[in-house]
Amino acid sequence: MASGRLHRFLHSEAAPGIVLIAVAALAIILANSPLHATIDRLFATKFTISYGELGLSKPLVLWINDGLMAIFFLLVGLEIKREVVEGALSKPAQVAMPMVAALGGMVVPAAIFAWFNVGDAVALRGWAVPAATDIAFAVGVLAVLGSRVPLGLKLFLVTLAIIDDLGAIVIIAIFYTAELSTTALVLAAICIVTMLTLNRLGVRRSGPYLLVGAVLWVCVLKSGVHATLAGVVIAFCLPLRDESVAPDDRPFIVLEHALKPWVSFLIMPLFALANAGLPLAGLSVAALLEPVPLGIALGLFLGKQIGVFLPAAAFILLRLAPMPAGGTWLKLYGVSVCAGIGFTMSLFIGSLAWDDPAYATPLRLGVLVGSLASAALAFIVINLTHPKASSSLTTEKDRSV
Repeated sequence: MASGRLHRFLHSEAAPGIVLIAVAALAIILANSPLHATIDRLFATKFTISYGELGLSKPLVLWINDGLMAIFFLLVGLEIKREVVEGALSKPAQVAMPMVAALGGMVVPAAIFAWFNVGDAVALRGWAVPAATDIAFAVGVLAVLGSRVPLGLKLFLVTLAIIDDLGAIVIIAIFYTAELSTTALVLAAICIVTMLTLNRLGVRRSGPYLLVGAVLWVCVLKSGVHATLAGVVIAFCLPLRDESVAPDDRPFIVLEHALKPWVSFLIMPLFALANAGLPLAGLSVAALLEPVPLGIALGLFLGKQIGVFLPAAAFILLRLAPMPAGGTWLKLYGVSVCAGIGFTMSLFIGSLAWDDPAYATPLRLGVLVGSLASAALAFIVINLTHPKASSSLTTEKDRSV
């Protein structure tokens, strides 16, 4: 019986978000415990992979942020490609409203952050931190709410989050790229051409692409472009269609399904454990009112709900798109607030924006406050729409990211 409940939990939409919340709480507890120095030393420990004179030597935290997160972005890329080719993003009529809402949900938070930090060039590097949405957390909150959230609004949020992820990829590629190495970029281009050639030759197995992709990751890492983008490139090069097998048996789909539990229950929790720890000693309300954490927190909490809800409402009022099936204005507003849960994506972009340790605490404080406030308000607002509905975990097979 217990194993059955565990199986249902692990396969529910809420599971990844609940695990992330638990690990984030653990990270904060450890950061304020006598073990904090030991944990810091662990994540600062260098690990080396070498062959002859060639090698990579990085602290554990960077192996997680640059290496394991590349696998996360590989999964994101697979899901984006599938949705563009044959899913929600393949139909312009269905994608128009979520696309405008996603753009608003990036522009308004960034503008709020910039308004609080204007004149500080270093702080302004974090303008994109509140522009991100953590789909695992957001969908997890909606899943816990169960039947209170209709399928139409869940699809709206998932589509919005996919476009948001695509926007984050573009932002990372354009704005968070260091000095470029021509040699490494040329080698990376050779890897990309090799994978595209494999695709054109009809190679459907994922293995050859992942092998070349591992070399691509090293080249991108050495090029100055952030290494996680290699994961997205690999995903876009992998062939989706394969008429020789059943749709669910295509290597592309098999790889996507194989990666999902590893990303949800290992990679993202490890990232949270390494990056979410917030020392509370000496923190006060005054610390939150500093420009960086306040800009992040208000960008996520106010900027996201304003940037998402108003464009979506305008589309509906102008009859450019219908209200998502089963939705009401209050439910649409609650889902828009849910988009303000930035967490892992915001922390990740913050780690690219600032390499100065002095920004670590303001970043974590702003992200945690903004994300938790968004989650709490979304839960309250959506609860008000259907107070007697069951809030048990749903196992409904909705689309997920």
